[in-house]
Amino acid sequence: MLLTLPACDRDGGDGPWPGAAGGARGDLFERASLADGSRLLVTTEGGVRIVGTDDESVRVDEATPARWDLDAATPTLDLLCDQGDKRTEDNCGGMRLVHVPAGITLTVRARNAGIEVDGVHGELTLSTVNGDVTVHDSGTEGASQHLVTRNGSVRASGLAADGVSAETVNGDVDLLCTTAPAALDGVTRNGSVRVTLPAGAPPYKTDASTVNGRTVVDVPAPTAGSADHPRRLTLRTVNGDTEVHRG
Repeated sequence: MLLTLPACDRDGGDGPWPGAAGGARGDLFERASLADGSRLLVTTEGGVRIVGTDDESVRVDEATPARWDLDAATPTLDLLCDQGDKRTEDNCGGMRLVHVPAGITLTVRARNAGIEVDGVHGELTLSTVNGDVTVHDSGTEGASQHLVTRNGSVRASGLAADGVSAETVNGDVDLLCTTAPAALDGVTRNGSVRVTLPAGAPPYKTDASTVNGRTVVDVPAPTAGSADHPRRLTLRTVNGDTEVHRG
């Protein structure tokens, strides 16, 4: 059973963490159960690395103060950050490690640091400001993946998806897909957009543009009069290259 504890004061004392859920350490969140297919929201004012595992537990290491809210519309793990509280200030700029069930639908909202996701095989919605979004061996063929930052790059290797939306302003978008998504949008302003599709990827209707850079499209276009609904690629930048290849 998860125990919700009262809010602590802000004097950096030894009292319980605000809204923490009890685990093996009593007044610190350590572990909770969440079945594959469930939704999870992770919020942080710093950075986070999330790794998918084969069990049904959401867990953090003992150095990570966190709040667990199972009563929210979506179960939420908040990595606590308060620059005025010495117990939580290390969360504000660090890259905390969180383990989650591999099959969940995952949303992460971060700020002023990066997001890294490895081995999570559900739908991903990852957003940060002033940091990179990095994905390894994640996603699933039938899902939409949303990867967004503002000042940083979006990089994915081993990404499975039916739809991909990858966006930044100052940084690169670099995507290596293991499946052939029905639609993919890669957008930046100051940086390059590079997409690699599987070697046997079908034809795509491709719209790739740049102002100061080069464009390379190395995938076939649909044939005239094709009855199939064309798959679509949209790659846009201002200062950088746009490229799409089959790997």
